[in-house]
Amino acid sequence: MQVEEGGVTVEVESARDGASEGSGSEVFYNPEMELNRDVTVAVLRAYPDREPRAETYLDAMAASGVRGTRAAAEGFDVTCADVDPDAVELAARNLAPYDGEAVERDANALLHESFFDVVDVDPYGSPMPFADAAVAGTRNLLCVTATDTAPLCGAHFDSGVRRYSAVPRNTEYHPEMGLRVLLSALVRRAAARDKAATPVLSHVSRHYVRTYLELDASASRANRAVEELGHVYHCQDCLERSHEYGLVADPPGACPACGSDRVVTAGPLWLGPVADPEFAAAVRERVTDDMGEAKRARDTLETVETELDTPTHYDQHRLTKLWGRPAAGMDEFVAALRDAGFDASRAHYSGTAFKTDASVADCRDATADLG
Repeated sequence: MQVEEGGVTVEVESARDGASEGSGSEVFYNPEMELNRDVTVAVLRAYPDREPRAETYLDAMAASGVRGTRAAAEGFDVTCADVDPDAVELAARNLAPYDGEAVERDANALLHESFFDVVDVDPYGSPMPFADAAVAGTRNLLCVTATDTAPLCGAHFDSGVRRYSAVPRNTEYHPEMGLRVLLSALVRRAAARDKAATPVLSHVSRHYVRTYLELDASASRANRAVEELGHVYHCQDCLERSHEYGLVADPPGACPACGSDRVVTAGPLWLGPVADPEFAAAVRERVTDDMGEAKRARDTLETVETELDTPTHYDQHRLTKLWGRPAAGMDEFVAALRDAGFDASRAHYSGTAFKTDASVADCRDATADLG
């Protein structure tokens, strides 16, 4: 069957929703990931303004090849790789009108042998088995998807610790927890190769985490990237949280806000910005109406562009339930915090997520008249 996506027509074997395009033994086209691919194309359109020399693109787990084909349609010299010969044959047919090739290769082996300006790692599940090779084989921009959100967010605790060498916690800001756990793991893998990895855009959408990391082969800058790692201390009773930079945790014995001893530690997490606001704006401007998820892409990118870069977000419904009052409209709630003198913004993680430099008690007091 044929499908059209972003103005490009591709041939696919089958189409169904799922976490990613392949499940290890089956090749299929996943319409649920169209937002991911639409944003990717917008990133590829915007990125040459940052790095004009970026020309080559690797779709490391090509499956049907739709992602690589769309990159080729944007003028990139594309390589689609997969270990499944049927996937390679399908990707080759889709790439035929453009500048590119499909190869039957294991991504880890290929990335240890070759360099690409832009590398896209979109596996089924965790990207960490490919992280070392991806860092080694990327010159400029590393694009990574993770669909194993339960381990990343702390819902499957042992898996999260094992895969990402970090302690995740299943908090009300679990989507951001997953993103910052992933970024921490990737930054540390890059630093081990004397490369600095800096996120220029990230978003969490439904069942996956997506980030775009700019790589710089500099040991001193890698050191500075590691300095952006640290820990979050979260009170399970009053929901107050704090963060501290450094790879060694030093959690408080009790919550400084309410005195509870139910304070949990998460980390090491990436505590720095998850996106460059100017680049997010540039990407948003490259979203076009022929994209199937154009509205969602623009809305997501606009929120990413304007949200504060504090290390965690709050959920208004969780807080108002704790306070025993009804929830207010999000715009009204955020405006009340700003009127009280605090920085505040919507957060893209959910419709009820917001970021602020106010404490939980400050949030309660600043919005008391709304309930």
